[in-house]
Amino acid sequence: MLIKQLSIFLENKKGRFTEVARILGDAGINMTAFTVSENSDFGILRLIVSDTEKAIQVLRDKMYGVSVTDVVCMICPNEPGSLARAMEIITTAGIFVEYMYAFSEGESAHVIIRPDDIERCVEVLKANKLKLLAASDLYKL
Repeated sequence: MLIKQLSIFLENKKGRFTEVARILGDAGINMTAFTVSENSDFGILRLIVSDTEKAIQVLRDKMYGVSVTDVVCMICPNEPGSLARAMEIITTAGIFVEYMYAFSEGESAHVIIRPDDIERCVEVLKANKLKLLAASDLYKL
């Protein structure tokens, strides 16, 4: 149930995200989900791609700093309050969420979570019958 997420450090400069998107696209790699955070000096592009190993290679070949982190993708109904209920389960279990991002499609919301204790998070979510998406399923979206 763990999904590999890439983190790419980008200069805060026009066209950097465009360049990464082009590099991945030219290599036939699909970006399934992503988020960008930034400060005045640099940005961090976090993304889930269709071919993690190939993405790492093509980006490093172009001199990008890339790291890999495990994350969890939880599915919850795309309706008011459903995320709050799921987060209450995580919070009650004493799990800290370092960051998260989400996207929805139709009746489902997909929430990418980076908890401080990923194994415990998976255990707690499964025990509470929350649906987790496997990496192979996420890449098909």
